[in-house]
Amino acid sequence: MAKSDHISETPATQLLRAHKIAFTEYPYAYVEHGGAQHSAEVLGLDPFSVVKTLVMEDERAKPLIVLMHGNRAVSLKNLARQIGCKSVAPCKPEVANRHSGYLVGGTSPFATRKSMPVYIEAAILELPRIAINGGRRGYLIGLDPQVCVQLLDAKAVNCAIPL
Repeated sequence: MAKSDHISETPATQLLRAHKIAFTEYPYAYVEHGGAQHSAEVLGLDPFSVVKTLVMEDERAKPLIVLMHGNRAVSLKNLARQIGCKSVAPCKPEVANRHSGYLVGGTSPFATRKSMPVYIEAAILELPRIAINGGRRGYLIGLDPQVCVQLLDAKAVNCAIPL
């Protein structure tokens, strides 16, 4: 990567560097509502290994993060049952922004403003590497998915459904 292409630090990359976690940077041209499918396509990555960071809330409006394959959706019923909640729903974008400290479309699970429980689709942990948001729109980072368990105490769940 050329010097001029370097992405300035985000809270997420600062946290990873502080823990001496190696990661690869993947800047790309952000498209509104393009999502993980778009970033996978422009970066030539498998959308199954591009991980979305979804800010959700339970029936008591307690926030939580779900890490899901870029080409899968979350079964809210299955997720709620597995984590012992009555219901789970996505947060409104402005609420998600407040909880995470990031803008929707640039949400990283690392170094969020509020500490939230993190749930990761179990199959993601079987991948050798994932690409996940680095804390800015148009910026993914590649790393070992086990980092999500080590740094975020992410709990494995099985709630993926086809898009």
